[in-house]
Amino acid sequence: MAPIAVGDVIPDGTVSYFDEQDQMLSVSVHSLAKGKKVILFAVPGAFTPTCSTKHVPGFIEKADVLKSKGVDEILCISVNDPFVMKAWAKTYPENKHVKFLADGAGKYTHALGLELDLSEKGLGVRSRRYALLVDDLAVKVANIESGGEFTVSGADEILKAL
Repeated sequence: MAPIAVGDVIPDGTVSYFDEQDQMLSVSVHSLAKGKKVILFAVPGAFTPTCSTKHVPGFIEKADVLKSKGVDEILCISVNDPFVMKAWAKTYPENKHVKFLADGAGKYTHALGLELDLSEKGLGVRSRRYALLVDDLAVKVANIESGGEFTVSGADEILKAL
């Protein structure tokens, strides 16, 4: 299956997260993105080094600038369960805008065509690292990393496109 690309409409799928009242919600990606400009970025795993120290912090630090340029939602997705994503989100007390979404079984990641098989490292099938700029469900920018790289999917690269 070909990976999602510029011009494609993002597939719908169900992801989970904990809201401000600590209630777990399962929602469709389309309900979060329809009629909005969103950044959907993914990391191979919660609590992993590059994800935790570079990728997520960049979007948290640049969130106000991204919002000022018309971004409605900043969505972080990972093939982890919602409890792990909730615990990970709590490690960023300064975060006000990034929503941590769980793709527990990797079904949404599969629908995007962005799986990364890390079974040889004992991690199973995860998500490739990427950042998509999506406007009313249509992909405007698709910055997809190769392997374990972190070169094109950071907040600064998305800012260049806005």
